[in-house]
Amino acid sequence: MANKSIISIPLNQWTSQRVISLAIGELLSKQGEQVEFIDISVDEQWGALQRGTVHFQLEVWQPSMAKVFTKLVEKASLLDMGVHDAIVTEDWWYPKYLEKLCPELPDWRALITCKSLFVTENSRGQGVYYTGVWDYDDADIIRALRLDYKIDRSSNEAALWQKLSNAIKQQQPILILNWSPNWTDEHLTGQFIEFPPYSPECETVPEWGINKQLTKDCANPKNGWLKKAAWPKLKQYNLCVYEFIKEINLTNQMIIDATSLVVVDKINEIQAARAWSKKYQLELMSWLKNTCLISH
Repeated sequence: MANKSIISIPLNQWTSQRVISLAIGELLSKQGEQVEFIDISVDEQWGALQRGTVHFQLEVWQPSMAKVFTKLVEKASLLDMGVHDAIVTEDWWYPKYLEKLCPELPDWRALITCKSLFVTENSRGQGVYYTGVWDYDDADIIRALRLDYKIDRSSNEAALWQKLSNAIKQQQPILILNWSPNWTDEHLTGQFIEFPPYSPECETVPEWGINKQLTKDCANPKNGWLKKAAWPKLKQYNLCVYEFIKEINLTNQMIIDATSLVVVDKINEIQAARAWSKKYQLELMSWLKNTCLISH
């Protein structure tokens, strides 16, 4: 007998999360669950997860979300549903051809010596770093490492990739937010900037790093975790879905494929979710088999 509770799944502003969430939602529908999708920003989703207006989040990335996630889990306002096999990085990135123009790359000090490469008509002599809507404390990194750069923020991921595509076509310099796993892992050659290595003290102890007055004089965490989160009452609300979310375990390749289907193959998110589900049918079935969903 299908559970009559509606399962609300958030759709955030990056492709892998949307495609995989759509795939998981469609699978739940096939098991008799009532599913709805809610477009929501990362910032807004935390309150929604605490209230139960959305029920789970499949991609909690350590570099951009660890602070708020950990705080909410410690307060029992959010459920930690476990870690994926995927290992993640989110940081400043450039296409490999730039190393011909600036051989000091990927060392972060090249951002000072080669700053002129990243100056644009409207940047008033500053280098430009292109990023998205997510918060990585980039302004703090710029300040702490005394980089003469401004942040150009795109409202969505597609706009970011358009800037990257335009630069690559003309072999122009570009410094851009990127993450891994992502479509670029397989379809472009590039490199993350090597900032001073991350340490937790970098975020809290000014004396720790290069800049003795300011924190955040380091990279974002490299090889970070990717976790799942849920509404604290999900188990009582829908035990079978709770069991299923616990079982889901994403790999780097699964995330690369989810985003590549949209960005590289240029199919829409729903088609991509179906293609992804087909490719990973064995994995989906193995996650299902240890849950009470299978008896629906």
